Amino acid sequence: MKKLVLALALFSGVFNVNAQEEEEEQKEGWTTEGNISLLFNQSAFNDEWTGGGTSNLAGNFLFNYDFNYLKDDFTWDSKILLDYGLTKQQGDDFARKTSDRLEFNSIAGKQVQDSNWFYSLFLNFRTQIAKGYNFSEDAETGQTIRTEYTNFLSPAYLQFGPGMLWKKSENFYVNIAPATGRMVFVDKDFTTAPGYVDGDYFGVDADKAMRFEFGTSVSGYAKFNIIENVKMENMLNLYSNYLEDTKNVDIDYTMNMKMKINDYLSTNLIFQAIYDDNAVKGFQIREVFGLGFNYGF
Repeated sequence: MKKLVLALALFSGVFNVNAQEEEEEQKEGWTTEGNISLLFNQSAFNDEWTGGGTSNLAGNFLFNYDFNYLKDDFTWDSKILLDYGLTKQQGDDFARKTSDRLEFNSIAGKQVQDSNWFYSLFLNFRTQIAKGYNFSEDAETGQTIRTEYTNFLSPAYLQFGPGMLWKKSENFYVNIAPATGRMVFVDKDFTTAPGYVDGDYFGVDADKAMRFEFGTSVSGYAKFNIIENVKMENMLNLYSNYLEDTKNVDIDYTMNMKMKINDYLSTNLIFQAIYDDNAVKGFQIREVFGLGFNYGF
């Protein structure tokens, strides 16, 4: 519960900032917006450097595409997000992923009279695109050993359900879905290994390739300008499973702050926090900061 309160407090602060902005006039019909970014950061040290440090190079690819529809009292907002990054340190045998996320979000709503509330139906699909590894060191040789732990569609999450949508604009909304179905898909090879214990791999039982859950989903989206040429995008997803451990709330929060230099260059800060006790008993945190090359369409 403390984790849920913390996440809501953080996002409500974002909402308060966004609520101060003037409401944008929305156009009827289809509207689209996309952005492609390449983010780089690098450090280098020569042999005479006495302060310590390891030379490294990291890159991150971001693809973000929104396509929205508005007609009278019907609204439909969809987003495709691809985020993939690698880092390579001097002396390492392998490059390592810093991020890997493929996600599709879609929310359709029918307005309740003349208000900001809508009857809604949402769908969310999330997975990764490349293999993920656990890394260890061979005690005898000292060489790095990597063991495959995840893969494309393993895991993959599918959520859907009816609910109520509060929407100020395409850049500011919250959806509450108290009857959400959730399916967790994995590669059966991971759950059929000798000695596998039920639930060890993303909560899926032995010899199974899918786990079904039913619960409450709360999702929010806010994008706004902090100051001139500084834009922040926030996405928050919360989920509680009625069928098991209802007090454990899964949290997925992502912030992308873009500080514009010109039409093609920016400095980007990406922060993500995930809590899912079926994956890891604790928060997963990542942060990426670097120079970005952008193309909007």
